[in-house]
Amino acid sequence: MDQMKKNRQFMRCPDFAEGMKETDQQLKKPQPPLEKPAQGEVLELPFCDTVKHKYYTDILDTRRSVRKYSDEPATQEQLAFLLWSVQGVQSVRGAGYATFRPVPSGGARHPFETYITVRDVTGLKPGLYHYLPLDHVGEKRVSVAYVKPLEEYEDTVSGMLAGQSFAATAPLVLFFTCLPYRGEWRYAEMAHRVMLIDLGHVGQNAMLSAAAMGMGSCCFAAFHSARCDEILGVDGDTEYTVYAVSAGFAKNEG
Repeated sequence: MDQMKKNRQFMRCPDFAEGMKETDQQLKKPQPPLEKPAQGEVLELPFCDTVKHKYYTDILDTRRSVRKYSDEPATQEQLAFLLWSVQGVQSVRGAGYATFRPVPSGGARHPFETYITVRDVTGLKPGLYHYLPLDHVGEKRVSVAYVKPLEEYEDTVSGMLAGQSFAATAPLVLFFTCLPYRGEWRYAEMAHRVMLIDLGHVGQNAMLSAAAMGMGSCCFAAFHSARCDEILGVDGDTEYTVYAVSAGFAKNEG
């Protein structure tokens, strides 16, 4: 019960109106980078109109969590649209101060990085990729960096997602990490509630964008944190895994 109360208090946080300590932004400290640099070979994915459902009500009607995937691969164009919709950079404000993206973020901090485990995307070798949204500011173009192969892909991804093996049969899984200092630099101890809200925005964009292309998706709050951090190559402190979304085509049970 004590932990439950702590969790509730964490979600509540002090109100901004109550005031907060001076932030690193107010102290004129350098802000953290808006994006991590590429870690491997950089590939540009083709970007085109892959949207099948043009009406918003159709997309809302279509969106479902999918846990059984067909063998149909995803295309590079579908992956590109999905990535752009969750973290693409439409413009940069000031001298690299903030970014505007299709997904909202408190203070335009966008504290997340996007990694992709690829099982079956046409023309891409399987493995781990990292999205580089700042490579194409203001353009509907998408570049990813190939990080490394993933040995025994299905066992690896299933282990990352706490044994939820169905996700490993999807063509791809998006993993989102948080670099908390991007938010803390501006909002100090108030940042974490804001970043949790932002994470919901990211997940919703991912699900609706998948649905708009006729794909299904499933979001994961249950995952093996340490294993995810290790495989993604993050330290679990200044950057750590916070969310995952699988995407693919629903298996026809008929």
